[in-house]
Amino acid sequence: MFNFNYQKPKVISEIGCNHMGQFEIAKELLFLSKACGADYGKFQKRTNKELLTEEQYNAPHPNPYNSYGDTYGAHREYLEFSQDQHAELKKYCEEIGIGYATSVWDTTSAREIIEIGAELIKVPSACNNHYEMLTMLRDGYEGDVHLSTGMTTKDEIEEVVKFFEETGQAKDRLIVYSCTSGYPVPFNDLCLLEINNLYDRYESRVKAIGFSGHHLGIMADIAAYTLGAHWIERHFTKNRAWKGTDHAASLEVSGMQKLVRDLHHAHEALTYKNTEILDIERVQRDKLKYRKS
Repeated sequence: MFNFNYQKPKVISEIGCNHMGQFEIAKELLFLSKACGADYGKFQKRTNKELLTEEQYNAPHPNPYNSYGDTYGAHREYLEFSQDQHAELKKYCEEIGIGYATSVWDTTSAREIIEIGAELIKVPSACNNHYEMLTMLRDGYEGDVHLSTGMTTKDEIEEVVKFFEETGQAKDRLIVYSCTSGYPVPFNDLCLLEINNLYDRYESRVKAIGFSGHHLGIMADIAAYTLGAHWIERHFTKNRAWKGTDHAASLEVSGMQKLVRDLHHAHEALTYKNTEILDIERVQRDKLKYRKS
């Protein structure tokens, strides 16, 4: 049984590629994330020719309906923002009062996001074994590193944590997220009790535990926070019917508002009584409590 210190939850609105390659939509989604009460708006950064083989780059998109180009490479390039555009998004975040963050998928992207001074950088589940990139984030960056553990074995998670422990940085800079890689993920595959396993292994070894969800609704996020996940990350869009692969597993404005509201209410509620009979109970006790004759 864990005795959690329930800190105020931190909510990351994962905009990702839901901007559909349109810079003004990216800014609008940041504005809406702030209006919903999210703490951070997060994007993704890829250097596609570094990530993809020539064959992958030139292949057709596996789901043509969601493609923004004739090939998978063209599709990915269409959705990509430049370093200067990410710097402008970071500046906009500062103007409206929301944190800026980005997931990086390769060493070039990591270097570019480090250079613009991101407060935190996320390592997606697909890249948490990319040790060239992890070395850059560990040794050439001073902000927090958030790391998802979807499609990752326990031994692989241990290896990453030890990698940051080699330089004494895991406890101060590494946030590890419980995650199931799928879009969307059915509830029976969320496996929320893996958060307990992360606490059992890493509570004293990393800075915090988080939860990155790709499910429907917000129930699971509240449960994840109750289990001790301090950081909650959810995909965010203006319209779940928009073109793209991530919209279906995203929250719209009303969903993000309710998520933030309910997480904050959960934070208020997760306390012990500070006295056996609370003030709110005294009137009821005087009026209703059975008295022996």
